[in-house]
Amino acid sequence: MSNKREVPDVTEAARRARFGKLPERIRLEDTVEERAAIAPDPAKDTYNPDEWLVRYCL
Repeated sequence: MSNKREVPDVTEAARRARFGKLPERIRLEDTVEERAAIAPDPAKDTYNPDEWLVRYCL
């Protein structure tokens, strides 16, 4: 009968070692990742005044 008594103690000890306490808290700042929704386009804000003349006047 002593064999049956030792098995629950070992499994109980293993369970308590793994689940005996709550994990450490994670700060909200560590859970948020901020990045741009789209990659910045370097040609987006360039303006060429001659392009307007070519497109609409010629």
